[in-house]
Amino acid sequence: MSTRTPAGEPSEAGEPSGRPDDGGSVSDEQWAELIRQAESGGGDAPKEPSARARMVTARLRALDEEAAASGRRRGRKGGPAEQWQPDGWRTGPTLQQRNGRSRKRIAGVLGFVVVAAILVVTMRPSLLTDHLPGGGGSVDAAPLPAETAPPTAAPADGPDLERPTREEPFRGSPALRWADGAAGIEIPEAEAVGGMSKDEVAQALRTTRQLLVDANLDPATLRGEKPEEALDLIDPLQKGERERLERSLAEPGGEQDPLMLFSRFDPDETQLVGEVVKTRGRMTFEAGPTGSVEVHADYTFVYPLVRVGGDEVARTIVRRKLTTALHDPERFVATPGKLSVVSSQQNFGNSACEVNDGFLHPAFPGDSPDPDRGGADVDPYDRSEWQPDGSCGTLTRT
Repeated sequence: MSTRTPAGEPSEAGEPSGRPDDGGSVSDEQWAELIRQAESGGGDAPKEPSARARMVTARLRALDEEAAASGRRRGRKGGPAEQWQPDGWRTGPTLQQRNGRSRKRIAGVLGFVVVAAILVVTMRPSLLTDHLPGGGGSVDAAPLPAETAPPTAAPADGPDLERPTREEPFRGSPALRWADGAAGIEIPEAEAVGGMSKDEVAQALRTTRQLLVDANLDPATLRGEKPEEALDLIDPLQKGERERLERSLAEPGGEQDPLMLFSRFDPDETQLVGEVVKTRGRMTFEAGPTGSVEVHADYTFVYPLVRVGGDEVARTIVRRKLTTALHDPERFVATPGKLSVVSSQQNFGNSACEVNDGFLHPAFPGDSPDPDRGGADVDPYDRSEWQPDGSCGTLTRT
């Protein structure tokens, strides 16, 4: 049971009455008091809403009812009816709404791109592999680390056994993962040996490296021109060496063979494909006779070639073992900073064996087999074995 209370005060049920009449009668004393408060401007007296307020309230109630009815027509079930709200002033979606929609759009686009890329690569994997280092390779075509010890076995086949092309001259070759040109000729850290200072040993290493570059990688040398810069590194006081090399270049043949130190191709017959020659090997040094240091270089060079005017690609592989020495001029008859050639050996892969004109002569895949070619099988990429000088075998790969 509840009792009536004056306006603005809670009933026993805890609810404000809000009006002078909550469904029962009001005493004359109470009504007189309300009139008095209204005349005196009291805040507790009920105020009649203005006509405009009543109109707006009615309009909002009608829109709410219209929205609720529309929701029922669309088949909404459950939950409170949505109330109508007026549009904001030039407002857009909230930041969370924008981000949510942006993420959905980005995710949708990325998903489409990924699916399309997978389909393309599945249908044409060369679109991916052809753009890896060296071309025509795979993820296994990453460059090899430098050679720091003598190899114990031949390298595996290249990642792609297809024939080389002008665009991919090292396709199918182990050299695909070798260093390019002079980058493959690394110098070990120098230290004093044989009565030579650290700086003198470093000079011997640098000069030997330069001799290898000028003799095997210089474009003019490869085109068959006289390797003047390489010759200039050799000590003119070394008895007979400079003269022997000069004669072999001027009149090649027999024992006078410039190929014993220089890589050369006949410019009227063949030309290099591109500008890259692949290189792999190592360099070491040790004390020579007191007052000298000896440098040992063992490098393999791979040359991609085409016939002049042709497109068929072949590779010639040259391995060189070269020992040089730098002597102290105060103890030897020597020119400061110049090298003496102690020994030079070479193996040639894919070059005519019986031709001694001072040039390398590669065979091409389309050539007829040489009926006179015999001998043991030889892998020119196998740096774990050395073929005896003068031997001609049958290449297992180029």
